[in-house]
Amino acid sequence: MHTDIITHIDSPEMLESLLTEHTAVLLLFGAPHCGVCQTLKPRIAEMLAQAFPLMQMAYIDCQTQAEIAASHNVFTLPVVESVFYGKTFGRFSKVFSLADIKEALARPYGLIVTE
Repeated sequence: MHTDIITHIDSPEMLESLLTEHTAVLLLFGAPHCGVCQTLKPRIAEMLAQAFPLMQMAYIDCQTQAEIAASHNVFTLPVVESVFYGKTFGRFSKVFSLADIKEALARPYGLIVTE
């Protein structure tokens, strides 16, 4: 399992630093009480490790980091947001599949890999 590659965001500054330092970041907004969020976390990490190894994954606990959740307009869980070069490229909320995420990441990820 690839949960060791997940960065747990503890502050807005930590998130900003991650987004500045890395070209491609996938954000998962969740909460400890959200069963879907907790189920998705290792599955997304596994998918990234296999298909998008240069992409960083970050988990934001919306209970403890409400300021970050609000600044990203997260009002329902789970939310997955892909960020390339500091700009949000794709966003999924509530009902989506790993295949949806994988398909949305393929093209922009392919562009950064060929640079």
